[in-house]
Amino acid sequence: MIKARQRQNLVEEIEKHFALEEHVKNAFLAVDREAFVPNQFKHLSYKLDALPMAASQWISSPLTVAKMTQHLELKGVDSVLEVGCGSGYQAAILGQVCRRVFTIERIDELLTEAKNRFSALEMNNIFTRFDDGQRGWKQYAPYERILFSATAKEIPEILFEQLAEGGILVAPVEETENYHIITRYYKKNGRITSETIEQCLFVPVLDGTQK
Repeated sequence: MIKARQRQNLVEEIEKHFALEEHVKNAFLAVDREAFVPNQFKHLSYKLDALPMAASQWISSPLTVAKMTQHLELKGVDSVLEVGCGSGYQAAILGQVCRRVFTIERIDELLTEAKNRFSALEMNNIFTRFDDGQRGWKQYAPYERILFSATAKEIPEILFEQLAEGGILVAPVEETENYHIITRYYKKNGRITSETIEQCLFVPVLDGTQK
């Protein structure tokens, strides 16, 4: 009961800044952010702060997760690919809305922790891969949606190849070192178009994997 109230409070905090669609709101009410936060920061689980975690990475602010989720336009979507699993919180939210979530993480320690969380929470529709996410995950392509959870100077062409016709890819794109823009890409008739949405701040995408 207490956790349900905490999740409700979190949704209310998010909505002070960003109006949530019903399916996104329900996803946040269903997922316990505390399960994805390192022990020393549990008391901050239901705040809008980004929080540090292992391997010098961050669990995104719930406000950022909400925006990225809603910008993907997920209603009725079957499959989504996430590049950058991190704590697993974003994937958990996606998994409440989509039938199948495929998430890739380049840091072995983070992926192991995320997999354990998914297993403990019985989130059986989330599939994980240890790899450089910039290569995508060809085996299950094409994906109706792709979420890039780190800032890139440009989106690798292979990800657009793995995006389904009529699909959407959302990514933070680095315009300058300190200026990142959430950008939404559309694939129509094999062509890619894009629109900028708003300024943001994400960790930069890195090449290769880290054991």
